[in-house]
Amino acid sequence: MGVQIKDLLVSETVTIEQLSGHRIAIDAFNTLYQFLSIIRQRDGTPLMDSHGQVTSHLSGLLYRTGKMMAHGIRPVFVFDGKPPSFKLVTKARAERRKEARDMWEQAKKKGDIETARKYAQQSSRLEQHMIDDSKKLLGLMGVPVVQAPSEGEAQAAVIVERGDAWAVGSQDFDALLFGTPKLLRNLTMSGRRKLPGKNVYVRVEPELIDLQQNLDNLGLTREQLIVAGILIGTDFNPGGFKGIGPKRALDIVKKKPSLSEAIQGFSWRAEWPKPDQIFEFFLKPPHKPDYKLDWKKPKQEKLVEFMVGKHSFSEDRVRKVAQDILSGLKKGKQIQLEQWF
Repeated sequence: MGVQIKDLLVSETVTIEQLSGHRIAIDAFNTLYQFLSIIRQRDGTPLMDSHGQVTSHLSGLLYRTGKMMAHGIRPVFVFDGKPPSFKLVTKARAERRKEARDMWEQAKKKGDIETARKYAQQSSRLEQHMIDDSKKLLGLMGVPVVQAPSEGEAQAAVIVERGDAWAVGSQDFDALLFGTPKLLRNLTMSGRRKLPGKNVYVRVEPELIDLQQNLDNLGLTREQLIVAGILIGTDFNPGGFKGIGPKRALDIVKKKPSLSEAIQGFSWRAEWPKPDQIFEFFLKPPHKPDYKLDWKKPKQEKLVEFMVGKHSFSEDRVRKVAQDILSGLKKGKQIQLEQWF
């Protein structure tokens, strides 16, 4: 979910080649859910190994991360820690996934493949063993992993703010509220995406969102952007205030820049945490100050043992990914934004 502020923002389409040499702090959970949702068979059944274990997430990590690294991109995957106690969407998401799974099974029995795939994508669930396997795979590929104490995209935003990475890679816009100077969307998606309910495919390319550029365009501070996000609705106050979309929220924060002024006159729901608690969490999120970002050569034989021996992947394809990563690590020095933008 995340905060829905897309209509307020401007972005720039970039190519994966233009990102060569850059370090990208990737929101791991967001990306793994994306793989679990998209990488499926026609009726929505996820990819599985010979033991019946789901491998959609491993397939996405191996091939799409390998592709990034082959182009000289240096990804670091940032994993979520314990969510804050006042995060309200966790239980609701679990309930929606269960409902979607039931609808998926019903659609499969009816032979309605289109509907089955739609609900299958909504039923994706990230299990602890999937997280553990993902971390192991990334380690064998030579990709650094950072364990956040709380929200992964908050930690990723801090890594970028400190200059240790160039942008956060995530589909959610929350990273902007957490303060990342740059957000990259669609980085790990394939070149084409099917429109829901239509037999139409559109091209998907990475898009870059610059926080300061957007704040200047909107005439807002980051604090005001957080207030606008709270008005629209976040993972901590899902749904926001009735009748307030991005444009109305923008009008309100321009007239009433502080949180207390902006929410005055609106009914704050009893189940929501205190507004100041949400605001402070976005402004100063918990994060791990010490982390290591070392990119190493892939451990090819162990990678083959894990992906081929344990999870039934093609040995030729796994070895090719390892060679592509090695080639990518040898590419030139980091490219600065002003050299290509």
